[in-house]
Amino acid sequence: MEKFDLIVIGAGPAGYAAAMRGIDFGKRVCLIEKDKVGGAGVYNGALSSKTLWELATRVADINDMIVSKGRTKFELTWEDVKKNLAEAIFERKFQYSAHIKLLQTETMKNLLHYERGSASLLNTNEIKIIHEGEEKVIWGENIILATGSRPRQMPEYDVDEKVILTSNGIDNIEDYPKSLVIVGAGVIGCEYATIFSNFGKTKVYIIDRQERILPFEDEDISKLISQNLTAHGVVIHSNAKLERLEKIEGEVEYELSYPDGSREVIRVEKALLSIGRQPNIEGLGLENAGVEMSKRGIHIGDDDTRTNVSNIYAVGDVSGRIALVNMGEIEARHAVEKIFLQKTELLNYDNICTIMFVNPEVASVGLNEQQCIAKSIPVKVVKLDYSLITRAIAMRKTQGFFKIIVTNDSEMRILGMRVVGAHASTAIQAVGLLIKLNMPIEVLSELIHPHPSIVEGIQECVRMLLNRSIFKSSVFKDKLACYSLVDGVKTPLERL
Repeated sequence: MEKFDLIVIGAGPAGYAAAMRGIDFGKRVCLIEKDKVGGAGVYNGALSSKTLWELATRVADINDMIVSKGRTKFELTWEDVKKNLAEAIFERKFQYSAHIKLLQTETMKNLLHYERGSASLLNTNEIKIIHEGEEKVIWGENIILATGSRPRQMPEYDVDEKVILTSNGIDNIEDYPKSLVIVGAGVIGCEYATIFSNFGKTKVYIIDRQERILPFEDEDISKLISQNLTAHGVVIHSNAKLERLEKIEGEVEYELSYPDGSREVIRVEKALLSIGRQPNIEGLGLENAGVEMSKRGIHIGDDDTRTNVSNIYAVGDVSGRIALVNMGEIEARHAVEKIFLQKTELLNYDNICTIMFVNPEVASVGLNEQQCIAKSIPVKVVKLDYSLITRAIAMRKTQGFFKIIVTNDSEMRILGMRVVGAHASTAIQAVGLLIKLNMPIEVLSELIHPHPSIVEGIQECVRMLLNRSIFKSSVFKDKLACYSLVDGVKTPLERL
C-alpha cells in the first residue's frame, strides 16, 4: 500500500491549491480527481461565466455607441461565443494538465502523485480509489477533502440541461434562446440575466421571491443593478412565488402568484435554475471515518478548516461556507500550513474581496450598511459618485459610486467598502489590506494614486471623511454624501 504525507480528494481550485502548497514543504502528496482538473472554477463556473460576461459586455458597449448613431446593431453569433468560451477553457485546462505532468517527471523529482478516479474514505487514513473498474487503496497521514459543489436542483422540476437548465448546462445550448426565465435573483441569477440581456438576443425574465434583487446588498446597489437590467429589457418578477414550472411542447411554462392574490402564466423557450449550490459529499464515505456534517456541508466548527477528525480537513465549497474560488484556495493553503507548520492563527473572513459581474460591475469587501444596522454598529459612511472621477469621465462610464464605511470615532478604521462601476474590481484590494491590518484611513489619504485611475475615488472618499476633499459636498450635494449611521438613523455630517 502506497503511503503519503498528504492526500487531497478533488482537484478543483481548492484541492489543486492544497496539493501545490503541500509540495512546497517537500511532502509526498497524492491528488485525486474523478472528472476534470480545475472543477467548477474552470468548467461551468467562474471562468466560463466570466468569459461570457466579458463578451456580452463588449457587445453591449459597442451597441450603446453605434445604435444611438443610427447604425445597424452589432451581433455576435452563438457559434463565435462558443468558440471564445472553448478557447478560454482550453487555455486554463492546458496549464493545469501540463503542470501536473511536469511535476510527475524525474526532473521534478516526482513531487506529485496524481490519481484519476472516485475516492472514498475507508477509515481515518485509508482511501479507496476506483477507476475504470479497478480498485486500489492508499494511505495518508493527513487528508484534505476538496470535492467542491454542484448547482442545487428542485426535485419537483425535470432538469434535463436542455430545456430546464442549471449553470452546468447553460454553456452547452446550441443557440441564443429567444426567451429565458431565471429562477433566483442572487448573484449567479443576476449575472446570467446581465449576460443574456447584454447579448441582446434573448428576452430575459427573473423570478425573485423578495422585494428586490440582490437583497444581501444595500438598496442603492440593488436599485441601480435592477434599473440597468430593466433598461436592457429584463422583466423582474418581484415578490413572486413560483407555483409551477413545467416543460410543454419543448418549451417552459411557469406560473407565478403574488401577495395581492394575482397570478401570471408565461411561456418561454428555456429556464435556468439559479438557487444556490450543494456540496459534493455523496460516496465520500464520511461515515467510515466519523466525519460529521452540518446543515450546509462538512462540519468544521471553530477550528476553521479542520473537521472533528484531527487529521481530516475540508476546504472550499464542500465545507458549505463561502463558495468562492479565492476563498477555496486560501482555505486550502491554510489547511496545509496548519498540518505542516502547526499554524494556530485562524482564518480571517472579515476582508473577503468579491466581485459581482453585473451591469455595472460591483466589488465589495467587509461590511455594508445593512449589516452594520443589523449588528448595531455605529458607523460613518461616505459616498462619491463616479461622475467626479477623471478616469470614469475619460472612459465615458460615469455610472456608479464608491461607498466606504468606517467606525464612528476619531480613528475611523475601515469596516467595509462597495464600488459600483467600471473597473470596480481593481479598487478594493488596498482597502481589504487595511481592514486586515486594522489601520486607519489616514494611510490612504496621503498615498499617491496613479492618475487617471478609478482608484482615485478611494482617496477622495477618505479626504471627505477627513474634511480635506477636493470637491465639497455642500456644493455637489447630488454627487457626494457623508453621514453617520447609528441605530439605523442617518444623520448628515457637516462638511465644507
